[in-house]
Amino acid sequence: DNEQSVPQLLIRDVKLEKPLAKLMFSPDQDNHPSKAPVKYGELIVLGYNGSLPNGDRGRRKSRFALFKRPKANGVKPSTVHIACTPQAAKAISNKDQHSISYTLSRAQTVVVEYTHDSNTDMFQIGRSTESPIDFVVTDTVPGSQSNVDTQSVQSTISRFACRIICQRSPPFTASICAAGFDSSKNIFLGEKAAKWKTSDGQMDGLTTNGVLVMHPRNGFTEDSKPGVWREISVCGNVFSLRETRSAQQRGKMVENESNQLQDGSLIDLCGATLLWRTAEGLARTPTLKHLEALRQEINAARPQCPVGFNTLAFPSMKRKDVVDEKQPWVYLSCGHVHGYHNWGNKEERDGKDRECPMCRSVGPYVPLWLGCEAGFYVDAGPPTHAFSPCGHVCSEKTTAYWSQIPLPHGTHTFHAACPFCAHQLAGEQGYIRLIFQGPLD
Repeated sequence: DNEQSVPQLLIRDVKLEKPLAKLMFSPDQDNHPSKAPVKYGELIVLGYNGSLPNGDRGRRKSRFALFKRPKANGVKPSTVHIACTPQAAKAISNKDQHSISYTLSRAQTVVVEYTHDSNTDMFQIGRSTESPIDFVVTDTVPGSQSNVDTQSVQSTISRFACRIICQRSPPFTASICAAGFDSSKNIFLGEKAAKWKTSDGQMDGLTTNGVLVMHPRNGFTEDSKPGVWREISVCGNVFSLRETRSAQQRGKMVENESNQLQDGSLIDLCGATLLWRTAEGLARTPTLKHLEALRQEINAARPQCPVGFNTLAFPSMKRKDVVDEKQPWVYLSCGHVHGYHNWGNKEERDGKDRECPMCRSVGPYVPLWLGCEAGFYVDAGPPTHAFSPCGHVCSEKTTAYWSQIPLPHGTHTFHAACPFCAHQLAGEQGYIRLIFQGPLD
């Protein structure tokens, strides 16, 4: 009767749908409370430094973990119906049956029915907030600190952009296919979508703006090198890129490559790019605690402004968007770190470029921010380098890696960008080494 004397944890557990006793002695291992659920990996959206500008909410967040489901929800192709037979129409209208419809002409539609696959879990990604979508992704606006500016942009991300299929048994591989099933469990490829019959009589196709994937060479490590961007079809086949994102003509099929994701694979949905990290890869990645320790270490060294002689300090991870009075600033042309000051403003240069008081080199002068999204780091090195022109700080190997990656931009261009804010990189390398001045005492 006296709730106060009962530990809070027990009160919460009593409210579980299944009684705790049943859970503890359940023969089904998946429900055993002591057994941590199997994690397949995580998807992290490029351009966000640890969370969305207005905070992570529900299925809309900057990173999404994929765990083994209590029950398999994967599907695999079964029956193929050609032309507009009543069977085909029934397959389309059957809410309990997954199907993909390929409209070849007004007179002909090929419907491929999908049946339950007990060996796989399926996760769907797209712009739609309908229930079949597990991870809601909206267009990334470079350097945007609030979602206000993103809403006015006409989105190029598909409502049902792609699906990731994870094997439920070791080694828990994850593969990607373009397009996702809607609330009626259908995927429709209209007349204008690129589609074709495969050599074994199956159908395949591409979505309007396509799903592009790049697997890095040498995994996601300090030795990583960029791979080649490919397009993934609705059935998970690999193709070279089309001339532009939505061109009618598909690229060449790449036989010796697969749609299996590796640690560090990039997935581009035309408006947002996601990084796939495997559970094993994340286990080797610095944690937020490690990044916090590095921040405290750099602050403990008491770097000073060579002009004002005031001590500089990186603000805490929670205050990553508000410029602090102790915030370090950097001259991007040379890397000399200062506190904020008005010295050296060049009026005739629109006030954008400043002259460094240490070495007289002229260039942009920006505040420095720590990169807080640990999943983007290729190593656990100290924060010695900053991306240019945004001033996001991380390890040397991490800046070197991302500065080499050509990220899709618009319908046919590519450019390197900061993973923490999606700003296009500038300057010779896209990053600079920071030169801190230690305390004089």
